[in-house]
Amino acid sequence: MSLRRVAAVDCGTNSIRLLVADLDPATGHLVELDRRMEIVRLGQDVDRTGRLAPEALDRTFAACRQYAEVIRSLGAEHTRFVATSASRDAENRDEFTAGVVSILGVEPEVITGDAEAEFSFTGATRELAESGLATPYLVVDIGGGSTEVVVGTDGVEAARSVDIGCVRLTERHLVHDGKVADPPTADQVAKIRADINAALDLAEETVPLSRARTLVGLAGSVTTVAAIHLGLPEYNSAAIHHSRVPLADVRGLTTRLLNSTHAERAAIPVMHPGRVDVIATGALILQSIMERVSATEVVVSEHDILDGIAWSQV
Repeated sequence: MSLRRVAAVDCGTNSIRLLVADLDPATGHLVELDRRMEIVRLGQDVDRTGRLAPEALDRTFAACRQYAEVIRSLGAEHTRFVATSASRDAENRDEFTAGVVSILGVEPEVITGDAEAEFSFTGATRELAESGLATPYLVVDIGGGSTEVVVGTDGVEAARSVDIGCVRLTERHLVHDGKVADPPTADQVAKIRADINAALDLAEETVPLSRARTLVGLAGSVTTVAAIHLGLPEYNSAAIHHSRVPLADVRGLTTRLLNSTHAERAAIPVMHPGRVDVIATGALILQSIMERVSATEVVVSEHDILDGIAWSQV
């Protein structure tokens, strides 16, 4: 089978991302032509209102129009658009669907947490077979609204999506009168920890977390923690991909982020403006998972659900 050029769009609670790539099914190689991200905060206030906010839809549709032009210019043969936690929870998701169809010509698939986990696992582990890392893997995808935990080796053995994400928990516990606590109080942090631990208890009912031998972390919270750990002067995907961050360093960074102000977090060179207010919660989720499974380090992957969505098209 010859190379196939596809486009994959992953629309989550915090960000919308695009990958256009050439896939070689015979070798399992993915050649990236364009990969980009926009922070659109589609899940703004969904946890509180149950609806997608008009301004959040406007931001998302603006990004979709940019992506449509990229897809057309690169000549992708097929596009798959996957929407995750925020749109899954919203009462007015039909409005979101209609807007995407009118701009991109494809209907967004509001997938289940299990399907999200399958894509994340495939994207993260397809290239790890030759790495020598111990299996089974525990793939953890920390999103804006939910976190997927997946255990498997050659494929998914058990997966669970739980409603802890950096945006959801930040809005639930740290936002009052439209402002984010800066920095949060010890009581607020304790409440976030309690939610995380309750969600991990739920995940362990179906996913044998303790069986995992290698922890693989995905998505913006994890890659940002890795970038800070590496001391990068600017975000460098190649340097971050397959880097390893020890638990002690994750703990130190989490403490630093939780005790910092908005201005201090924004001044970190690798910090995307859209992550400034939610990165501390994302780091705390990562730390809590590492402590739960006694992981000494996390292997960071830049290949994730987006790559899995691309591979699903061959």
